[in-house]
Amino acid sequence: MPRQPAPPPEPTTALSGRRAQAARNDVAILEAARDVLLADPGAPVSAVATAAGVGISALYRRYGNKEGLLRRLCHDGLRRYLAEAEAALADPDGWRALTGFLARVVEADVHSLTVRFAGTFTPTPEMREDARRSGAVAAELVARAHGSGRLRPDAGTSDIALVLESCAAVRGADPARTAQLRSRCLALLTAGLASREPAELPGPPPAPDEFIRRWRDTPGGHGA
Repeated sequence: MPRQPAPPPEPTTALSGRRAQAARNDVAILEAARDVLLADPGAPVSAVATAAGVGISALYRRYGNKEGLLRRLCHDGLRRYLAEAEAALADPDGWRALTGFLARVVEADVHSLTVRFAGTFTPTPEMREDARRSGAVAAELVARAHGSGRLRPDAGTSDIALVLESCAAVRGADPARTAQLRSRCLALLTAGLASREPAELPGPPPAPDEFIRRWRDTPGGHGA
């Protein structure tokens, strides 16, 4: 039996005292913020602090305001999306690369964050660059899937975004059922992307601006 590699060290093992506590607080804040704000985008940051089990001052020291917290959550999701897209490029099978990428992004629940919080904060230049890179890599995955002959010829990168947003909209009675239903939804939508005698799609694909414009809304309207 091959020897199993040693588990990676905990992120805070090299830290001590206040730095270790701050790192633990940050993890707790982000996990709580995702749960609280996805359930109620208008919830105040005090509700996030309470759910995280930290003082409101600890949250404000790290993020300054609610916009900063939302920005961090969405940027983390964008980075995960980009990492999965870049990893998928290593698969020589274009169709498998695309469908595997979609499955991992749906499992990570990236789009629940981006769809819900779009327009609630001002993206940073770094976020815009990551978004540009993500779009380019996704377009490459789509092009390779077309090259495999298995992706319907009229499906484009923006259609892939619609698939991911559709899956993110699915909600079950609990997290396990939600994950199961999203996987089922993705399987149905992926079958529709396949090139086997596809029926003509109604209307044109979404234009890039139909996705981008929601990030141009003025932030505001959320409780402090």
